[in-house]
Amino acid sequence: MTNSGKEIRVNAFTMNSIGHINHGLWTHPRDRSTEFNSLAYWTELARTLEQGLFDGMFIADIAGVYDTWQNSVDLTLRETVQLPVNDPSVLVSAMAAVTSHLGFGITANLTYEPPYLLARRFSTLDHLSNGRVGWNIVTGYLESAARAMGLEKQIAHDRRYDQAEEYLQLLYKLWEGSWENGAVLRDAEHRIYTDPTKVHKIRHEGEFYRSEGYHLSEPSPQRTPLLYQAGTSSRGIAFAGRHAECSFISGGSRDKTRQQVDALRSSAAAAGRDPEAIKLFVGLNIVVAPTEAEAQDKYREYLRYASPEAGIAHFSSTTGTDLSRYGLDEPIPYAPTQAIDSVTQRFRESRVTRRQLLEQHALGGRYPTLVGDPVQIADELIALVDDTGIDGINLARIVTPESYTDFANLVVPELQNRGRYKTQYASGSLREKLFGQQAHLPATHPGAAWRYGQTTRKHSQSA
Repeated sequence: MTNSGKEIRVNAFTMNSIGHINHGLWTHPRDRSTEFNSLAYWTELARTLEQGLFDGMFIADIAGVYDTWQNSVDLTLRETVQLPVNDPSVLVSAMAAVTSHLGFGITANLTYEPPYLLARRFSTLDHLSNGRVGWNIVTGYLESAARAMGLEKQIAHDRRYDQAEEYLQLLYKLWEGSWENGAVLRDAEHRIYTDPTKVHKIRHEGEFYRSEGYHLSEPSPQRTPLLYQAGTSSRGIAFAGRHAECSFISGGSRDKTRQQVDALRSSAAAAGRDPEAIKLFVGLNIVVAPTEAEAQDKYREYLRYASPEAGIAHFSSTTGTDLSRYGLDEPIPYAPTQAIDSVTQRFRESRVTRRQLLEQHALGGRYPTLVGDPVQIADELIALVDDTGIDGINLARIVTPESYTDFANLVVPELQNRGRYKTQYASGSLREKLFGQQAHLPATHPGAAWRYGQTTRKHSQSA
């Protein structure tokens, strides 16, 4: 056994829907994703992931629909391209009940969620999971979501980040500053459950939000849930440097991934944080079997069920551009949109055609795919981590639950033999498991500045 590098972290990347990243695979005879409305499907999956010592389940979400391709939702509905999609947060308490260590990263869109109620929901889930909850902070990018929520159009990209900064400040006040440590006494003899002198009203009056009141939940094990973020635009990187504890980067080539890693760690340092205070993940598909020949056969089998067209329909909404308007071999021009900025920039960097996009989406999605036997996959993963500085991967599902069971049964033992994957979970909350520190935000995180008694700010004053 060798132990020449850091442990590789792995999240199962999924969604409370049938189609997620690799579209069309719901038609595969071994795929069970159409059972997503069943609670047993999720509790069984959670047990499987914990047996494989996955760090967490990262649950994506959207608030709108993919209707950019051909200005229609028809293909989205036929191929279940993240539609129907259910609320991810309501799954967590059931999955937490059948596991002891698995973390849960829940996507919630701050643009359309009142911060006061979101704070309570995450505190509740953190209590029920004994501190195993994270929040994936997103601001949205779909015009369809904006219209469905009563807006005429999407809020401008950078303006969404302005709103996010203030949203986080208000949440920190609620999670960190409203209830002191030791406020909850549970003293039945003296009829004092909570010491009133240790619970404080927060007042916030900013550009986007006003709030006056007490956080509705007593402090949860982590207080502030572990903070995830995805987005590698310049504003996204600056936001992550200040707030994120885990960041999901778009990756691409190893050089591109390394550049994004360096930018995020530099951003954290500029915000007065340890550059290693952010765990960085890239999305990846893995097709593994006992032998390379079997893995290649499995990959070819998957390709027969995939829908590249559905993948491009998804990509159209991600870029905010109807890609069906272009001929197969017509270069797609760059045009700024209010969608995902780091994705649209790819059209500026290199002109691609729809034919090339179809080839890139051969598996129904655009994530890089590793195919091989356990030794080959382990070699690739170790090289990816060591060459780029990332901490781990968000493992996308191709066939559910096969993609996860194959990884757990074949790749995990190989990584363990090389000292690159844990053999048991660490104790404590999700934050403690990932960082080996206290359950609460570290003192260098900006959220910690809003703890009662640990800041010169007056919590009774407006922001």
